[in-house]
Amino acid sequence: MIKTEKINRLIREFENTEYFGYMFFIEYNGEKFDSFDENSGKKSVKSEFRKLLEKNNIKIFKGIQQAGRTDKEVNAEENILYVNSKQHIMYEDIINECDGLKIKRISKTLPFLEFPQMIEKRYYIYEYPEHLIKNNEEKIKKNCEELSGKRNYIKFTSKKGKQLKNHIREIYVKFESGKLYFEGNGFLHQQVRIMSNFILNGSMRPLQGKYLIFKKADLSVKLKKLIFNNVDRKIFETEEDLKNYSIGIKEERILNIIENIEKNSYFYIFYVKEKNKSELIGKKGKNIKKLKKIFGNIVVKGKD
Repeated sequence: MIKTEKINRLIREFENTEYFGYMFFIEYNGEKFDSFDENSGKKSVKSEFRKLLEKNNIKIFKGIQQAGRTDKEVNAEENILYVNSKQHIMYEDIINECDGLKIKRISKTLPFLEFPQMIEKRYYIYEYPEHLIKNNEEKIKKNCEELSGKRNYIKFTSKKGKQLKNHIREIYVKFESGKLYFEGNGFLHQQVRIMSNFILNGSMRPLQGKYLIFKKADLSVKLKKLIFNNVDRKIFETEEDLKNYSIGIKEERILNIIENIEKNSYFYIFYVKEKNKSELIGKKGKNIKKLKKIFGNIVVKGKD
């Protein structure tokens, strides 16, 4: 639970920025890309996503963060890319697809998050052709059991992965219907492909990426509480306290001023045209203070 002082700081920081954070839930065919991260002269998941944003005239601040970084040729049923933008981005208004990549939905949250650290779990599925598997099912399941848990996985990563300071991960693997299912709080470079080969064949070489799927990522509770959802403006029509508190603006006028409303677990956003902000806030904040007594924390954002 976030303490009151942290919530107040969160609100102040959001009031003082023009940016929003956006999570783009995407699927992609890994065989269409040379890599995941942006590399000069190569077609990558992030570079094509950036081009798709540009095609939609969406400008972002600096880099693109991810829920899970995938190896070359690895497919994703649902990965998440996180960006910061001053624009109001609506899924229904965008071109959502390019060659090999599709945006499935968008969620708005706070900007400038350390996004990968706010992912609770990641899920992978490795489906290797049955005729190439050397170990029998009993051996495979035994390997899965022995490799599951919280431990140091340094032996199951690449030279690049070995250079990291921390190799402790909590990972669970199971074998069902000819597929390996991985669930973990994080994975090292090439870890799933190396572990898959060891479990299935007893080898420490990474298997091909084309048989691997990034299934999904679970958001942490902390992140879920920061996601904004639309709120029906009818809250003003049903809120008797509006009359009791004598806001200073007639109910009908409030409905005309406020363009739309969003809310996360900690505060509302009231969107108004810039020219109407001062009227809603009131002299010395009189109106907004009364509204806060009814609805709790409120941030007023201009929207032109």
